[in-house]
Amino acid sequence: MKVTLLARLYASSPLLVPSPDVAVPAGFPSPAQDYRATSIDLNDILIRDRAATYILRVTGSSMVDAGIADGDEIIVDRSLEPAEGSIVVAAIDGEFTIKRFHTDRAGRGWLLPENPAYPPIPIPQESDFLIFGVVTRCLHHV
Repeated sequence: MKVTLLARLYASSPLLVPSPDVAVPAGFPSPAQDYRATSIDLNDILIRDRAATYILRVTGSSMVDAGIADGDEIIVDRSLEPAEGSIVVAAIDGEFTIKRFHTDRAGRGWLLPENPAYPPIPIPQESDFLIFGVVTRCLHHV
């Protein structure tokens, strides 16, 4: 699974989207719900650190079981430290990929796919390895 840089976020003004002030039930619909129109700032919801945030487009299917599909956009924060189990964008010898970060009991690093059709990738000690950032959101196309 590869990623392509779409944009670096430098939004200095709010990114406002109209939003009715109502929750949408996933069960039975409510036919008589009152609502009032407001707006929400997507920067507040999607971005923690604007200067360190990127949007990348994903190609491939190695992360489908994590809900990340071919053509989706991911929001990546470079200011976050990857923790065990974080989904990260990493570069191995200059090739970018998105995988789940794992360290085994022996201290070896692994990049794990979320699709059984793809093998885990060991992080060789002699490789040029970099974690570009931690994935914080996926903008999934439906």
